[in-house]
Amino acid sequence: MITRLTHFNINVLDQTRACDFYTNKLGFSIITDVPMGNGHRWLTVAPPDNPGLEINLTPVVEGFGHTKASAEALRDLISKGTFGVGVLTCNNVYATYEELKTKGVQFTKPPKEEFYGTEALFKDDSGNWWSLAQLKKV
Repeated sequence: MITRLTHFNINVLDQTRACDFYTNKLGFSIITDVPMGNGHRWLTVAPPDNPGLEINLTPVVEGFGHTKASAEALRDLISKGTFGVGVLTCNNVYATYEELKTKGVQFTKPPKEEFYGTEALFKDDSGNWWSLAQLKKV
């Protein structure tokens, strides 16, 4: 029986730049950063209140699970904002939105009331988009 999710992968265009975005702009913590050979790193981050779930910042490069052609195609799709990653929740979406905007986070949708709560959308430094939400209490 599966009991929980501990890691998931986000494809990024530049691992160092992504680490800077997730730690310095979003306030995540680095959980693991170890070399894997050939210049690759196993690099995971997590929101400070959710250390049991690690986000693996995986570079899209040839030889790291991709052919040259597939890496180029995936990098192109990522940079175009094709992929959504998930929902990040907060206690005050308006305050968090303003804080992240001040740090240079690119929002594609300001906070808006939805049936499930208030949501804003933003992109990471690679083009992956996230939902930032303050969910309704049920």
